Amino acid sequence: MANDPDDTREHGIEFGALTGDLEEESYPLSHETLLSRYGDRELGLIGEQVTLREVLSSEHEREYEDAESVRQAVFNMVGDGAIGREDYSDRGGSAPDEGDSNETESF
Repeated sequence: MANDPDDTREHGIEFGALTGDLEEESYPLSHETLLSRYGDRELGLIGEQVTLREVLSSEHEREYEDAESVRQAVFNMVGDGAIGREDYSDRGGSAPDEGDSNETESF
């Protein structure tokens, strides 16, 4: 199945129309310019909306080389808001719980 071109959610973050705008932007782009153009754009996290400015508020004097570098900065700074259920994976199998041991119990 092909990726849905209207799907703008990556790693639990809904970028919305910002995805296309970042792809069409001219780079390199300073942090100040990025926020002046797109800082009020909202990103959708699990159960809340935050602005790009809120997410990247602690980034300073950075230059973005392309749209991917902006997305990576968001992924690094967004925190637990985009995770959803902690310790959940949709990749199949199960992760061992803390306290599980590899020893086999004998009866």
